[in-house]
Amino acid sequence: MKHITYQTQGTCSKQIDFDIDDDGRIRNLQFLGGCHGNLQGISQLVNGMRPEDVKQRLDGIRCGYKNTSCPDQLCRALDNIPS
Repeated sequence: MKHITYQTQGTCSKQIDFDIDDDGRIRNLQFLGGCHGNLQGISQLVNGMRPEDVKQRLDGIRCGYKNTSCPDQLCRALDNIPS
């Protein structure tokens, strides 16, 4: 299992932590900061999903006037998973 910590940019959340299990699926996703209820919901929804499926659904989502969002930042974190 790989543990990933990603420092977000441009969002209320400051950090994203998650694991990628041996089958390549997302586990134990947690956001530090941000809208707690919404981010708990996202965490539960993507648990067990493959990164490419999450990216297909969440990439490019914006939060109000911002150029990004917490779901979009999760996609940036998934883009940076080391091999």
